[in-house]
Amino acid sequence: MTQHLHIVFGGELETPQENVFKDPENIHVVGIFPDRKTAYDAWKNEAQRTVDNAHMRYFLGDLQQLMDASTSEPAEQD
Repeated sequence: MTQHLHIVFGGELETPQENVFKDPENIHVVGIFPDRKTAYDAWKNEAQRTVDNAHMRYFLGDLQQLMDASTSEPAEQD
């Protein structure tokens, strides 16, 4: 069976227009989940819980993409 992990995290943004965290050291990691549905449910719960704060934002990330990228050749930097 192939494992495809997802992460849900969030926190307060500097402005609602940009995805820049106000305090990256206090990012709330909700958890790592074994499938997209479970991760989506966790993301939705946190997003709804903080809906009254326009500066709070939660994200759902695909860890498989990061894991795949870590095994590929490093990109050249300018």
